[in-house]
Amino acid sequence: MALYFHQVLAGQMQNFVYLVGDRESGECVAVDPAWDIDGLLARIAQDGMRLTGALVTHYHPDHVGGDLFGMRIEGLARLLEKNPCRIYANKHEADGIKRVTGISESDLVRTEDGTRLEVGKATIEFVHTPGHTPGSQCFLVEGDRLVSGDTLFIGGCGRVDLPGSDPEAMYRSLQDKLAKLADHVRLFPGHDYGPVTETTMGEEKRTNPYLAQGAALLRRMRR
Repeated sequence: MALYFHQVLAGQMQNFVYLVGDRESGECVAVDPAWDIDGLLARIAQDGMRLTGALVTHYHPDHVGGDLFGMRIEGLARLLEKNPCRIYANKHEADGIKRVTGISESDLVRTEDGTRLEVGKATIEFVHTPGHTPGSQCFLVEGDRLVSGDTLFIGGCGRVDLPGSDPEAMYRSLQDKLAKLADHVRLFPGHDYGPVTETTMGEEKRTNPYLAQGAALLRRMRR
């Protein structure tokens, strides 16, 4: 299997969209396709791939589309118009996604912690990481690449002072799940907020205060 994996910077909020698939089968999925849908589909076609699904880390409009800060972000609704496919979202996040994007229940596949998706021969494991939102999820690609959305950033983590956020749940997601991943696992965050665009879990365990100090910092974020 030849892994197809691309990190694409898109939109006005420094979002990363990820394209993940199997070059041999030509199948791929997009993670958080909110911005420049036409450009994203053109990139996929140029690479000789076909989009078979979209994976959603959480329901905030800069990741799925909808209205945000006076902007209308095209997102999943536009994607389904141009390239009908299934949308994979955690079961705790699906209703929020429908509300902000206008997509239908029939468009969704509700996932759980540990769900696995085969894209060609590429394997993606869904890791439920509540905290930023109740249904936030990360994607472990082939066991050695973590697409983390807004759960874990390079040197930071997602906000826990928004509606639906929970600092204690974030602490458990970081410490009980992500911090237990092997050091060699490469980290690919949901935004370009750091000095680099990818790192490793080993590096984050050593340098990211939200993995090293955890609960106390997260509680302060909420005050």
